[in-house]
Amino acid sequence: MFIILYAISKVDSGKYAKMVTAMGNTFGRSGQLLEKSGKFDTGSSAQPLGLKENLTRLVNQYNYSAHITLEENERGITIHILDDILFQSGKADLSAGSQLVLSRLSVILKKLPNDFRVEGHTDDVPINSALFPSNWHLSVARALNTAYYLVNNEGLPPEKVSIVGNSEYKPIASNETLEGRASNRRVDIVIIKK
Repeated sequence: MFIILYAISKVDSGKYAKMVTAMGNTFGRSGQLLEKSGKFDTGSSAQPLGLKENLTRLVNQYNYSAHITLEENERGITIHILDDILFQSGKADLSAGSQLVLSRLSVILKKLPNDFRVEGHTDDVPINSALFPSNWHLSVARALNTAYYLVNNEGLPPEKVSIVGNSEYKPIASNETLEGRASNRRVDIVIIKK
């Protein structure tokens, strides 16, 4: 069976789909393996095919590439959103502009069956204000306000959304430079792989 599957993997997608369906019916799997966009959906991942490509297209369409980056790893797909597009320095209130960014992203997000984890991050510069006595407080408030907006204004199911405040302790760049600190001040939306 494996030799046959390998041999037919070189044929066009129409012939492949017919063969897999026929074999699936024979072995009781009704064609779960289907080729889509050059990738195979084995039923083992809840991520729709082309998700990263759709997110990349959205980022490019609205010229967000300086503010939003994507990362795919064992957790799923992470949307890194720099704080300069969401929040004023040292604050956690979403501006009208940041709501527009989240609204555009949610067009894709709310169609997904996955769970979401909204994570707040800061750089290592200490904060000590009346509202935020530490970077922990700031990172949690930013994650909370982002998640709250996505649930209440954009219709993400609340049972699928969780929040985390990581403070300065999960940087993605060095805090030794201004650029690195800017990269670390972010909110991540993690689309959890099931």
